[in-house]
Amino acid sequence: MFIQLALGTALMLFSIMIAGVSYWLMETWLLRARPWLARAPHRPKLILVLCIAAVWIMAQMTAGVWAWAVTMLALGVFDTLELAVYFSLVAFTTLGFGDVLLPVEWRLLGGMAAANGLLNIGLVTALLVEALRQVRLHQLQMTKAET
Repeated sequence: MFIQLALGTALMLFSIMIAGVSYWLMETWLLRARPWLARAPHRPKLILVLCIAAVWIMAQMTAGVWAWAVTMLALGVFDTLELAVYFSLVAFTTLGFGDVLLPVEWRLLGGMAAANGLLNIGLVTALLVEALRQVRLHQLQMTKAET
């Protein structure tokens, strides 16, 4: 049990670290693009930021799923990579089909993967909203300064 908790905690921290680094990189990109994003037309640029952020978030979430899947495969929990990725994705998204179950000695990892996914989904939602809010606020400030 303690090995599962320690391993699950390490995976959760790793996944959160991926999200943090990802957000930092995205913020760096947004700061560099800020002068261009502030110039008119605004709406198409907001749509572009939304699309880039969504793809960025999917990549970050995919990295978290793969971290869980590769770990489970390395532990011998699953026989194939496909099964490990499938279970990790279903757990990470808290979908929980229940068609693939962990062996009893590793079942705590399923709950931890679900908690990690739930935490990451909330985190990236907040980050997406904040990124769009910052871009829009800067656009409005620049429009106000021009008038």
